[in-house]
Amino acid sequence: MNRIVPEDLPVHVAEVFGLAPVSARRYGGGHINDTYLVQTSGRPYILQRINDSVFTRPVELMENLGLVTRHVRARLEAEGAEDVDRRVLTLVRTPDRADFHVDAYGQVWRVFEFIGGATSHEVITAPVQAYKAACAFGHFQSLLADYDGPRLHETIPRFHDTVKRYEDFATVVEADPVGRVAEVREEVDWLLGRRELAGSMLRLAAEGVLPERITHNDTKLSNVLIDDVTGEAMCVVDLDTVMPGLSLYDFADLCRSGATTVAEDAPDASGLDVDVPMFQALAEGYLAGAGSALLPAERELLVLAGEVMTLEQAYRFLGDHLAGDTYYQTSRPGQNLDRARTQIALVKALQRHEPALNAYVATLS
Repeated sequence: MNRIVPEDLPVHVAEVFGLAPVSARRYGGGHINDTYLVQTSGRPYILQRINDSVFTRPVELMENLGLVTRHVRARLEAEGAEDVDRRVLTLVRTPDRADFHVDAYGQVWRVFEFIGGATSHEVITAPVQAYKAACAFGHFQSLLADYDGPRLHETIPRFHDTVKRYEDFATVVEADPVGRVAEVREEVDWLLGRRELAGSMLRLAAEGVLPERITHNDTKLSNVLIDDVTGEAMCVVDLDTVMPGLSLYDFADLCRSGATTVAEDAPDASGLDVDVPMFQALAEGYLAGAGSALLPAERELLVLAGEVMTLEQAYRFLGDHLAGDTYYQTSRPGQNLDRARTQIALVKALQRHEPALNAYVATLS
């Protein structure tokens, strides 16, 4: 469960990692973990308490994180990359070589070396940003393509199981716990009619067409650090959702959030369309970053992936609306319904543009 952090606890935890903190203050705009900037006489560090209300398997999460970051570092060093310490997260270990510390309250803590001179940005506003972010996530996939260690833990089981998302949605429609189904019958019926699309990528995975990869699962611009001077994408961060999955999940999340013309919770989705230049930049960047690491099918199915992952989110948003808004935070009535309608509109828009977008992707192969 999520717990209140005593005011002096971060300093004491930092000392457990062998640091001599001068100060520890809240840092960043994250809404899940408690994050602190720890200043020492030598250099700053990032200290985090993992929110075990969200990440219910924090020890497994940290095992994944250690395996992934050390593999990425080894690959970068083998490639002769410059400034490696700014291109991969570096865990600070305790004196007994542990990647994390469990305090007296049962909370799991970790420390990263601070990456200076680079900043995360919240919103993609131009194709050049889209390209750089997608290239960073594609390169992240490339760096992990030859990972041969133990299989990572599924820290959030069935996270992108779109068949289960469909079934969960159908269940809440049948139960109609707060009596909202009648008012959104059109949207409900449309989503219930997309069962085949929902399961399409999982079927391809089961047939061996799409291989299991190590995937980030939260690919948004704010999870890439951009060099403050050069504008270069330096480091993929926020690796708490890294686990086994499909490479197309990561591209699709970029597409869903970055290739649309309206905000996710826009009250009116009637004017929504695919932002074609943004989609093209995302596709070009992701494939350029991934290089030869991806199979032909993974390169060819970018548009389908965008449709499926957007559909998954529509099930989740509308399902939460029908359940009484119990999962996603809302700031106004009907916000989850608006979110669902934008996702539905984006799926339809992607399908309208599918021939042209597929033709463009084919030019990148």
